[in-house]
Amino acid sequence: MLREQLLTWQGRLAEHQGPLYAEATAGGAAPLLQGQLFPMAADPGDPAAVARRFDPLRLSPQSLSFWRWPRLPQRGAALYLVMDRPPQLPVPLLLYVGETGRADQRWKGDHDCKGYLAAYGEALARVGLQARPSIRFWSDVPAAVSPRRALEQALIRRWLPPFNKETRERWATPFTADPA
Repeated sequence: MLREQLLTWQGRLAEHQGPLYAEATAGGAAPLLQGQLFPMAADPGDPAAVARRFDPLRLSPQSLSFWRWPRLPQRGAALYLVMDRPPQLPVPLLLYVGETGRADQRWKGDHDCKGYLAAYGEALARVGLQARPSIRFWSDVPAAVSPRRALEQALIRRWLPPFNKETRERWATPFTADPA
């Protein structure tokens, strides 16, 4: 890929995700319903409502090599987000959303996203652009698989991360092992 193609691809993704970061930061919690005495979400169990309020930047970024650390900070059920922070863009890029029942194990073995990140990093490096990838874990998620996957899918539908299989065709993602 050419430099301009990569910059255009990143820019299209930033155009979609930038307003979502702004909404999450500005919106915070769901608005109060008339007559409520205490603030609470209208339907705290609705994955789409949770996804609308979710701000990935509130999660601490970690190195993608976190799984090699002697003591892992995350355990159990989690959603994880792989992000990049291109210096030429005003917002980070959310590249992948995943879910796991074992946050301390999921990234250790084979993972398609690792291949996409390697191809992405190589493509950027070939044209003189920098990749600054990180991973973030959200551990305050349901332990049960079905509601956790529903939340993952709601985030994917909202943020449209290009390395998730559900969105590859939309972004014409050139960094996957298989064609979209």
